Amino acid sequence: MNARITTEFWISAYRKRLQLLEIPAFVVKKGDDTAGSILIKLNRLDGNAELFHRTLNENFDREWTLFSAASETEIDNTITQQLKFDADLWVLEVEDKNGRHLLDDKSLNA
Repeated sequence: MNARITTEFWISAYRKRLQLLEIPAFVVKKGDDTAGSILIKLNRLDGNAELFHRTLNENFDREWTLFSAASETEIDNTITQQLKFDADLWVLEVEDKNGRHLLDDKSLNA
């Protein structure tokens, strides 16, 4: 049985890992502390952004996948639409012109 950590704990740990690499990250919208879904906006600081969310792969393991890549304005509009459907949703914004987000680290799939 896989133990699940709370959303709030995961976000705190994720932000700490980003901070260690001096990658700014901000909570744009706080969701449910225990089981809220998460969207992560990667702001490339050039007018473009990417939006990531957690999905289940074919082995039912959680992994981060690209939800959308577009202008920052389009990504913000997508986030606004998602918030209309999920009031418990967390939104984090990571700012890095080199596109670093650390979501490809398998330890972040818990």
